[in-house]
Amino acid sequence: MKNKKEEAIEIKHKNTGEVLMKVKGKTLSEADLREANLRGADLRGADLRGADLRGADLRWADLRGADLRGADLSEANLRGADLRWADLSEAEGVFIFNFGVKLKVIEEDLK
Repeated sequence: MKNKKEEAIEIKHKNTGEVLMKVKGKTLSEADLREANLRGADLRGADLRGADLRGADLRWADLRGADLRGADLSEANLRGADLRWADLSEAEGVFIFNFGVKLKVIEEDLK
């Protein structure tokens, strides 16, 4: 019997291409990324629906067009992250610091 290689997604740095993290599975949807160091990560267009990103370091990450519907971003650091065209519908705990603009999305506003 052949050994099946376990599928994993590599999250790479947007500038250096360095692998920051490997996540088992085919998708990042519902992934447990609590306290993950994703500083400068290339997450363009990533499916992060329902992901647990509590306390994650997402400083300077490229999240353009990412699907963050229902993700938990409580205490995540998003300073300098690029969230253009990202879907934050029903996301929890969102504080966005981007280009010097602070935007607080209140849970009631997302319903």
